[in-house]
Amino acid sequence: MADRFIIIDSNALLHRAFHALPPLANKNGQPTGAVYGYLLTLFKAVKDLKANFIVATFDTKAKTFRHHEFTDYKANRAATPDGIISQIPIAKEVLSAFSIPVFAKDGFEADDLIATIAVQAEKTGAEVFIVSGDLDNLQLVTEKIKVYTLGKGIKDTIIYDAKKDRERFGVDPKQMIDFKALTGDPSDNVPGVPGIGKTTAAEIINKFNSIDNLYSELATDTAALKTKVKKDLKNNKETALLSRHLVETKKDVDIDFNLAECRFDFDVKKAENKLRELDFNSLIERVVQLKN
Repeated sequence: MADRFIIIDSNALLHRAFHALPPLANKNGQPTGAVYGYLLTLFKAVKDLKANFIVATFDTKAKTFRHHEFTDYKANRAATPDGIISQIPIAKEVLSAFSIPVFAKDGFEADDLIATIAVQAEKTGAEVFIVSGDLDNLQLVTEKIKVYTLGKGIKDTIIYDAKKDRERFGVDPKQMIDFKALTGDPSDNVPGVPGIGKTTAAEIINKFNSIDNLYSELATDTAALKTKVKKDLKNNKETALLSRHLVETKKDVDIDFNLAECRFDFDVKKAENKLRELDFNSLIERVVQLKN
């Protein structure tokens, strides 16, 4: 069987767990619910996918190149709750106890690290699964790269391959960047083209295959589109191209990644002690199962 490699989108999973689970704290009063939910998802993913290689990625506090190129990037996003921020170091401590490498780099988002790692791992022949709480990484889906994401709560999961991607959004994974260039991404304050919703965007992308082809035909006035749609697209070309640039993840971030160093192998006692320290007693009995 080919190597199976999990890339954990840590910030997304911690956010999802924090909002999905009731408050939880250890005996010292430190909030731990997000980390608990994070581990529930990780343990389930390891079991479901039979993964033998794992890394974790995190955002940093530093602004990214996207903020510098578009000052309103993520401007409407609420501040991360203190309850999540205080648990990020704890999550990293747990990952260390399980000997899972952690990647983070100022100037880039975790999604850029995920893309870089996924592409490099794919070249080794490994099956790659991006474990996340959202769908921002669907643009990376190939025959070897899939997105393992959460459904309702943190227990239901969905694996997105190319077929599932098209069923959900009406476009292929390689078209997701152009699709989001038109629709925008409200969660990141990426503008897109005003007036173009998901259904219209999918129709446009399927008709022209890419926004480059779309704007080539608009320039010669040969694009077969409704008058209002043509007007919206023409008037917002620069915005569409900027949006595409913002949503496309970088696949060449300079990081020291080596798949061989990410094999999932850990000291059981060390992992159990860390979980005991956090009062995660219900998870301790599952640690040995992760090794088998």
